[in-house]
Amino acid sequence: MPTSRRLFLQTSTAATLAAQRKLSPNDKIRIALIGAGGMGTADANSTLANGSELVAVADCYTGRLERAKESWGSHLFTTRDYREILAKSDIDAVIIATPDHWHAQIAIEAMNAGKDVYVEKPMVQKVADGRLVVEAAKKTGRILQVGSQRVSSIVYQKAKELVAAGAIGKVNMIEAWWDRNSAIGAWQYTVPPDASESTVDWNTFLGKAPKRPYDPLRVFRWRNYQDYGTGVAGDLFVHLFSGMHYVMGVTGPSRVFATGGLRFWKDGRDVPDVLLGLYDYAATGPHGAFNLALRVNFVNGAGETSGFRFIGSEGVLTIGGGVNVKRTPRETEPGYTLDSFDRATREKILAEYRQKYPAQRAMADNLRPNGEDQYAAPRGYNDHLDHHRNFLAAVRSRKPVTEDALFGLRAAGPALLSNRSYFENKILGWNPETCQEA
Repeated sequence: MPTSRRLFLQTSTAATLAAQRKLSPNDKIRIALIGAGGMGTADANSTLANGSELVAVADCYTGRLERAKESWGSHLFTTRDYREILAKSDIDAVIIATPDHWHAQIAIEAMNAGKDVYVEKPMVQKVADGRLVVEAAKKTGRILQVGSQRVSSIVYQKAKELVAAGAIGKVNMIEAWWDRNSAIGAWQYTVPPDASESTVDWNTFLGKAPKRPYDPLRVFRWRNYQDYGTGVAGDLFVHLFSGMHYVMGVTGPSRVFATGGLRFWKDGRDVPDVLLGLYDYAATGPHGAFNLALRVNFVNGAGETSGFRFIGSEGVLTIGGGVNVKRTPRETEPGYTLDSFDRATREKILAEYRQKYPAQRAMADNLRPNGEDQYAAPRGYNDHLDHHRNFLAAVRSRKPVTEDALFGLRAAGPALLSNRSYFENKILGWNPETCQEA
């Protein structure tokens, strides 16, 4: 029987059995990892730390399969063909940590095979694929959670509560950034010396990407290329969108504009290392209209830094390792400008002003308080662990997650449009409700 036909029958059987399997409170959730690179390894360790059982790993590079057994046990089922994992009936959920161009296809196939899905961000490489993932999640009833952990963070939860309570008044502008200044931070990952066409399944890696001769740089530094990744927007803007959408309770911008350039990392990559984005959020959201400014700079001489500033009419809320709210009360008097007027006019204006705002003698009781509140996460707090904990809880309870397929598309959509805006040098419209260009 041809391999594709055999796998189809096995996958169909797996989907039926998975739909019938009920998890008891004492059952360990059985997880498979598809894509065992740096992020996949971190995901596997996080799900194990939450009490799941890792039973299978798929990767295109043989060395990573060997490393998986070294790290997590020789009992693991390993393969270079992820479809063999989807065909197994004893797997409850999969973690998809492949290059971006594989996310949508594997997520859809996994849900159709009866598996719940934790898929790394961005959920998709192409906007059109996002709607297919949303439809597959609805049709199959499987749990799908996207891997932007800020929506599970107690820090961002606190920020959300403070903004909703009016701690900084009406938000009118938000700034967020994620800068780096290192080779690894700029995706110049290590290429193993044994990488070759015998240790790397090049055709599987390529998938639907354009065919080209084997190139190990494209396998191990895939984020540098539009064929497989989504640049700084898909890697980091999408994290910022996810966190901000969660805090503000909004679905997305109506206009997108991005600019930047390739300023330093001229290593053959075809994506920028500096990207700036401006976004208009309409008045239809719970907080009214506001503007968003995003920045990623891989040439920041100060090193790695990231954060948020929510600027409101009554204060500024900053998110870093914790949450800081700073308020500087407005002056009780509007003030006046008189120097350019003649004496009579100055005296008349000043008299009327002092009648309305009597001069007060400086006293300790008249000092205006400057408010500043700080909320720090517990030492060693890890929101990545919380994100996986929430996913596993949803797999067991069948209750929806916050960062489901639709949330994931609403974060990925404006990030992907940022790339288009940059490359096409134009402003783009976006409808966050329909997740289509406007």
